[in-house]
Amino acid sequence: MPQGDLAHVLRGLQSRVDQRLLVGPQTFDDAGVFELGDGGNLPGAVAGKRVALVQTVDFFPPVVDDAYAYGAIAAANALSDVYAMGGKPITALTLAAFPKEFPREWIEEIFRGGFDKLAEAGAVVAGGHTVESEIQFGFSVTGLVDPTRMTTNAGAKLGDVVYLTKPIGMGTLTTAGKLQKISWEALQPAVKQMSTLNAAACDAMLAAHAHAATDITGYGLMGHARNVAKASGLTLELELAKVPIFPGVLELAAKGVFSGGTKRGRMALKEEVRLTVGLDPVAVAVTFDAETSGGLLIAVAEEDAPTLERELALRNLPVARIGRFKPKSGVHVELV
Repeated sequence: MPQGDLAHVLRGLQSRVDQRLLVGPQTFDDAGVFELGDGGNLPGAVAGKRVALVQTVDFFPPVVDDAYAYGAIAAANALSDVYAMGGKPITALTLAAFPKEFPREWIEEIFRGGFDKLAEAGAVVAGGHTVESEIQFGFSVTGLVDPTRMTTNAGAKLGDVVYLTKPIGMGTLTTAGKLQKISWEALQPAVKQMSTLNAAACDAMLAAHAHAATDITGYGLMGHARNVAKASGLTLELELAKVPIFPGVLELAAKGVFSGGTKRGRMALKEEVRLTVGLDPVAVAVTFDAETSGGLLIAVAEEDAPTLERELALRNLPVARIGRFKPKSGVHVELV
């Protein structure tokens, strides 16, 4: 659902206040956070330290034609919201919809892909729900987080620099795959990226004392960048030339291959994003395109940037510094 429409629906439904809800739907963050208090009685928790639940849900129709890969991508995408908050996943519930005559062996492969990815994350599948309908698959994931270290999208500070941990362009590549403009073999590197957990990126940003983070998914780089800037009361200046774009994406995008999210994103954000004159229009369009299981967008103090870069490099993750937070300028994002 477009962000503006969702905001309108929720506007009159958020009057009740509970102090235990540390992060709710108001800031369009990646997950909700509910404080449990002293975590001494929780597995793996330390007595005397605050602990909160991170709760999120995500499911979607197939983005690739391979059943196992679809399940793995759906799981990585759902888990990513917990990592974006600085949390550790612990349990998951399956959400699945399949047509009545859908082959059982395909269903088994979708589940296997998802369950394998959850096991890699150290999370336990505690149950789920299935219905007969058009194909949808995903998970509701619960994690734990220390509220003093969580990275909400409202925590960016003036002068913070911004890093992105995966190249963008998944919307273009998966759309190209569906339209048979690229082969399954050519799509494999993108499938590997979408299936990669953001666990290592989460560890890196916590080691660098990051102030804020979000994962880049359905609203694209621009949409999620806007959410962080708006929630933090700042303007985020992004340098287009420094944004990592996945190999082959610009060539496909130049031929008009984009997901449906590109047009919706540009329409929704037209009053909130300022584009510098003379930018490559194809690359600009890719920044609005919808992503699936994208990387973390991390805001960190300038003095902590070397630590983040070192921690990312130690984990073989891209070190892509793409912007900086500046005082409010009348828009939430400036692309230069």
